Formats: sequence, structure tokens, C-alpha cells
Amino acid sequence: MELISDSGDRIPGTTQSELNKSELKLGSYGEAVVELQNLLVNLGLYTDKIDGIFAKMTQESVKTFQRQVFLQEDGIVTEETWQALYKGRPVNLPELKQGSRGELVMKVQRVLKSTQDYVGYVDGEFGPVTESALQSWQMRNNLPDTGIIDEVTWRTLSQIPQ
Repeated sequence: MELISDSGDRIPGTTQSELNKSELKLGSYGEAVVELQNLLVNLGLYTDKIDGIFAKMTQESVKTFQRQVFLQEDGIVTEETWQALYKGRPVNLPELKQGSRGELVMKVQRVLKSTQDYVGYVDGEFGPVTESALQSWQMRNNLPDTGIIDEVTWRTLSQIPQ
């Protein structure tokens, strides 16, 4: 399956599972970094010069993006970060619902705390309080109030400034 950019353009030769992009990190340089910086500019996350040098500002912009799309915030652009950059939203995230546990649940709880929907502890336990907070937030954002985090809910959650 080919990827499609936000502008509706097909990205030739790319599939959801493999873009064949280089891993980029602090100290990387070249055309791939120029491409990364342009993608970050388009997302409003990078305002420094586009110079093809993966310096501190590029790294911080990558971390901000990773936080928004619920990826590990390490500032390293791996295959998964590339996929999310091309789509401009979270990718490959599991469905979360009551009974789910872990780091992703903690990230969601933090986001829902920032919107003042969640008043419980950030404990990584998707219980009734998290479900209720999510349902309230879903209703306010014109989503079905299922209390389940599916692809549409992930995408909408990623729009909350963090």
C-alpha cells in the first residue's frame, strides 16, 4: 500500500511497513536531513534554517513531534518516526481500552490531564476514571464516546499541543 501525504500526493515506492529511509540522529547530515527538516517545517515544528545538518534544534523538533504522535521521545528518526512524519499523525498504535496498561496509557493520561478531563493519578492503568475522562473528551471533540482509543481517537489526541 502506498503512502499518501497530507496534500493527497502519493509517495511512490513507499509502503506502510517500509520506507527504506536512513535512521537520523544528532550529527547526521545530508539530503535526508533536508527532507526531515522540510517535513518538520510543514508541521510547524521547525523554524530554524534548512541546512541538512541534524543539530540540537532539529533534534528538539523531532522530540516534540514524537511526543505528539505517542512515540518514544528520543530524537532519533527511525522507520516508525518517518512513517508518522509522512502521514502527519500517529501510526501503528494499539487500541487501548479499560484494562490496558503501560507507558502509552500514561501518555494518554498526561494528555487528558492537560485538557482537564482526567483528574486521577498518572499510573498507566486504564480504569474507569481514565475511561470516563476519555469519553468526556471524545464527546467534546465530536467523536463516538466509546471510551476506546482507536485510530481516529489517536489522531485527534495527537492534535492537542503538548
